[in-house]
Amino acid sequence: MTKTTSTAELLIGLVSISDRASQGVYADEGIPALEAWLSSALASPWRSEQRLIADDRPSIERVLVELVDHLGCHLVLTTGGTGPTRRDVTPEATLAIADKVLPGFGEEMRRISRHFVPTAILSRQVAVVRGQTLIINLPGQPKAIRETLEGVRANDGRIIVDGIFAAVPYCLDLIGGPFVETLEQVVKAFRPKSATRGKS
Repeated sequence: MTKTTSTAELLIGLVSISDRASQGVYADEGIPALEAWLSSALASPWRSEQRLIADDRPSIERVLVELVDHLGCHLVLTTGGTGPTRRDVTPEATLAIADKVLPGFGEEMRRISRHFVPTAILSRQVAVVRGQTLIINLPGQPKAIRETLEGVRANDGRIIVDGIFAAVPYCLDLIGGPFVETLEQVVKAFRPKSATRGKS
C-alpha cells in the first residue's frame, strides 16, 4: 500500500503481546495505556487498529504484516514481549519483517528507563521501518510506556530528557506518512526548520 506525506488521518496499530492477557487470565493494560497517552499527546487526528495476542513469534509477525501491508497503518506500537525470558520474542518477530532497523529508538528507550530502574538494561526493544510504516516495540508496563514515549521530567515538570516520541513525527515525514503534530506540554515533536509548517 502506497502512502504519501499529507494531512491524512494517522492510523496507528496498537499491539499488546501477552500470553496471560490474551487468554483472559487478567485484563490487558498495554492498549489502554497506549490509547490514553496518545489521546493526551496528539494534536492531529488519529485512529487505531488494536490487537491482543500471545507471545508467539509467528502470530506477532502475521499481525505486524497485516497492520502494515493490508490495513495501511502509518505507525505500529507494540507493548510486551521484550525481556530476556524464553517467551519474549517480540524483537525477533519485528526484525524478521523489517526492511530497515532504527537502532537509536531502542538505545534511547533503555537510556530513559535507566533513570527509573536499573533493570532497563534487560529490555530489548527495537524499532524498524517496513515499507512506509514505523514499528516500535515499547515496554510492557503502563508507567514505562509513558516514560519512554514522553521522557524524563524534573520535579517542576520540565522535560529534561526527551522521550522517543519527539522523533516520531519527523520519522513519519521521512518515510511518507502523514504530517503529525503533538501537544507540546506532553511531548514536543522535533523537526528541522526546513520541515516545519506554519500553523493556521
